[in-house]
Amino acid sequence: MKAARFHDREDIRVEEIDNSPVGDTEVRIEVEACGICGSDLHEYSHGPEFTPTEPHPKTGQSLPIPTGHELSGVVSEIGADVDRIQVGDAVTVEPNIPCHDCLYCEDGKTHLCKNTTAVGWNTGAGGFAENAVVPEQQVHVLPDGVDVEDGALVEPLAVGLHAVRQSGMQAGDTVAVIGCGPIGLTVIRAAAAAGAKRIFASEPNEKRREVALKLGTDDAIDPLETDVVEEIKAATPDGVDVAFEFAGVGPTFNAAVNATKRDGTITVGSISDDDIPVNMNDIVMTERTVVGTNCYGFPPQSFRTEFDAIIQSLAAGDIDTEAFVTGRIDLNDISEKGFEALRDPDTEHVKILVKP
Repeated sequence: MKAARFHDREDIRVEEIDNSPVGDTEVRIEVEACGICGSDLHEYSHGPEFTPTEPHPKTGQSLPIPTGHELSGVVSEIGADVDRIQVGDAVTVEPNIPCHDCLYCEDGKTHLCKNTTAVGWNTGAGGFAENAVVPEQQVHVLPDGVDVEDGALVEPLAVGLHAVRQSGMQAGDTVAVIGCGPIGLTVIRAAAAAGAKRIFASEPNEKRREVALKLGTDDAIDPLETDVVEEIKAATPDGVDVAFEFAGVGPTFNAAVNATKRDGTITVGSISDDDIPVNMNDIVMTERTVVGTNCYGFPPQSFRTEFDAIIQSLAAGDIDTEAFVTGRIDLNDISEKGFEALRDPDTEHVKILVKP
């Protein structure tokens, strides 16, 4: 089969590889679509960080490795002990596999597992391929009426939902989202659905500001033209109740802090390699709270939390998936029309789906 394998920084190649065998508790999925995530782009531009350069201690996999973790498709083969999934099921995949043996897994906090393996990073299976073999426990069946392609959006939408839940935002709160890449935009959707009274978005890319407005933002601010903190403070009594930071650089983190009222909450979900300076008095003297947010519930908890909640919203027609998808490309074009297109600061894209 054809698969896009990550070899090294800025080096992803579409190659012919052997199909993986299906184990007793695994299923083979013929991939319909796989989204390029911000973490994929980070790995392409700055890696290898998440992909193993030496044989992984649990999976034995190392570079070059198939990537892509926002995938959906149709089951074509099941293992001998699989009974929840059937051949022909339309499915999406929760990529993160907890160890079930560390302190956090034992406490039921599997999404904080210290020994996670992940489809698209280190298991040898990835969504940027014609098919992928994954454990049954990672697979969610899509209900009738949910387009198979839309299943590729469940993972990033679940990230946004988890961030809103993690923040403690309540209906009637004012919200700022600093950084409106794909995940920042899913936060806007989730915050609007949760009853935010007013949403401010800060994003230098014009296309993404337009999408933010479609998804429920009341004010879309270009931080290159306007002082974000001043504008938000002028439009609120003393800042927003909750700010979300999804850009990962010093100015955006500090803007999120200072755009939040005293006793407000800043929820940070960006991946960053930067050392970010902050004036601690902006947090201590105002009793602001800084919260981290990472992914969503992992199996088996994900079947009762964000992943299934998003699937139910898709089934109900509550999510405008086309607002997120700005490109569909062939697997062979993944480098030039996918990763390189998204790296352009003036990109017209939000979410690009790769169609093997």
